[in-house]
Amino acid sequence: MTFCLDIEALIASGVREEERISRYRVELARICGEVLSDAQVPTDPVGKAQTLFARLWKRKPSRYKKRGPYRLHEVIEAERSPGDRPVGNCLGLTLLFNVLLRRMGIKAEAVYLDQAFNAAPHVLTFLPVGTSGIDVENILPEGFDYKGHLQDPTRTIWGDRELVADIHHSIGNDLFEKRSFDEASTHYGRAIELNPHYEKARLNRIMAWAEKQGK
Repeated sequence: MTFCLDIEALIASGVREEERISRYRVELARICGEVLSDAQVPTDPVGKAQTLFARLWKRKPSRYKKRGPYRLHEVIEAERSPGDRPVGNCLGLTLLFNVLLRRMGIKAEAVYLDQAFNAAPHVLTFLPVGTSGIDVENILPEGFDYKGHLQDPTRTIWGDRELVADIHHSIGNDLFEKRSFDEASTHYGRAIELNPHYEKARLNRIMAWAEKQGK
């Protein structure tokens, strides 16, 4: 069965009703239509992706927030809201950009880094081009074809499943902070199912189990 990024990301984010999923998918289509509504959009994939990136930043110049939304429906709502409110954190912006690229017929993956900028885990978009590719740093307005992470030894390419796994991992972290260790463990487990190589999720699940036993 095909793994559909936008649907799976919405479900992981907590949107499970078909009507709500359809509504958010309509909003994604509207964003694409509004951002790429004129005849000046390049036809090649890289040019089209760069145009999308630039216009998203023009629409919302304060779109990045360190602890901003990461659940896809919240990111969509922030993108569609009036004014220049933040849209999301690195995961939220990467999810939105990758989903919009897919709607434009452009293949997109993600880059995961153990530490970046403020020494925290980080994700960004990766556009495969020929035998190499282009990094798109979604938290920076000049982040298209960003070169700053190319030599990072922790650099890992993620597909759609791994990106959705990170939603579950982030939800697990939020629940852990609230001391909801059973629920946190469930989300860490789902992250591991989607990405069996996600060592942080494994470690955090062990920590959640240990905290539960220590209650």
